[in-house]
Amino acid sequence: MIFNLLASSISLERVTIGSAQHVVPICIALLCCVVLIRVSNRKFNQQQKEKTFQWLGAFVSLTVLVFHGYYMSLGTYNFSEDLPLFLCSFLALIIPVFTHFRKYWMYEILLFWIIAGTSQGVITPDIAEGFPSFDYFRYWIVHLGLLIIIFYATLVLKMRPQFKSVFKSFLALQVYAIVLMGVNYLLDANYSYLNRKPESASALDYLGDWPYYLLVMEAILIPFFLLIYLLFYLTRKKAFL
Repeated sequence: MIFNLLASSISLERVTIGSAQHVVPICIALLCCVVLIRVSNRKFNQQQKEKTFQWLGAFVSLTVLVFHGYYMSLGTYNFSEDLPLFLCSFLALIIPVFTHFRKYWMYEILLFWIIAGTSQGVITPDIAEGFPSFDYFRYWIVHLGLLIIIFYATLVLKMRPQFKSVFKSFLALQVYAIVLMGVNYLLDANYSYLNRKPESASALDYLGDWPYYLLVMEAILIPFFLLIYLLFYLTRKKAFL
């Protein structure tokens, strides 16, 4: 039934907000996340939980590596557009380091990056080629996979952010942005949309033109991070799944 719903909307054109190609993957990921967390909390010992966490990270990262390897093999790879340097793709590359070592300082940084960064991508997807293209599957595996990983770390491995985690994550993001600005300059690129907004509709459309939307983003990042922290703070003593 789910496959038929997707198949009925097969299109290699850009994915539109609210379409079956947008909504169905989110529903599938939500169901998988709930089931995985429930089973892990009720059935798995600590070693099994950690191994599952590692496999999640490896799967997301491997998807990105295979995707880029495939497109490089086609001979049309453009280093000013196609490198995995957008925040979510970059996170997908480094996420196995976190899932393997499970360092708390990594969790502090990645929690806010992932929730804040992937939320826009999930709500307003920027997918040039729809189902069943490789890019379509890569996009959803990365964005939804990162969310599953960070919620698994929180609800199964019992990691929790602290108030100071907000500012650690914000400062780390500034370092990432500064480095990426240098890369964009050298490659005449627009990674993480630091030079211009994406072609598809996005939340950035409501924040003004360049460079004003960057300034607005900077201004709202800490309040946004604080809101994310507040949700975890208010639910710190509650048991889920």
